[in-house]
Amino acid sequence: MIFKSTISPEELDKLKSAEFTGEVTILDKIDEIYESALDYLTSQKIIGFDTETKPVFQANVKRNNVALLQLSGGERAFIFRLTETGMPDSLCKLLSTKKIIKVGAAVTDDIRGLQRYTKFVPRGFVDLQSIGESWGIKEKSVRKMAAIVLGVKVSKSQQLSNWEAEVLTEAQINYAAVDAWICRQMYLKLLSTPKLLQNNEKRDNT
Repeated sequence: MIFKSTISPEELDKLKSAEFTGEVTILDKIDEIYESALDYLTSQKIIGFDTETKPVFQANVKRNNVALLQLSGGERAFIFRLTETGMPDSLCKLLSTKKIIKVGAAVTDDIRGLQRYTKFVPRGFVDLQSIGESWGIKEKSVRKMAAIVLGVKVSKSQQLSNWEAEVLTEAQINYAAVDAWICRQMYLKLLSTPKLLQNNEKRDNT
């Protein structure tokens, strides 16, 4: 299978919407449910990774802290409300282990935001934006990459919503869960697809 390098807005609009049908858990306090979530995530080999931050619409105003951290396995997704829980050691340990691959897009910015809470050494992260070109994909946004790799449309309607709201809406919860889960699904699809031969590899084989 060869992926398209780009996709037009018209092509993207025709695709079916991405949908996460698994269980979504919101974690706003450190309790037994929180620890159970970390037990599940640490049992995974590959998890999807994303964050959400309440947007700032005025110029020259300090950016808000990261509001949500989303981590997803294949059938369960977790939304960590960091404004309530912060970044405890158990969560930092998960983000610092090489044994579990954390897949996201533009992960450097997300990690920098998380480190405003607690300094940790990030290990085991994969950035889809950095690896896509190995499969001939030139697009960098999650929306367009998901369309090319998985043939689905990821909604961005909630992107600029209030992620620090006291109660998250169903639309926000779905959006947040899909954004992490879809990164994992894309990575798995890429891993199962042969990479394009690089120029030097082509020369070696001629």
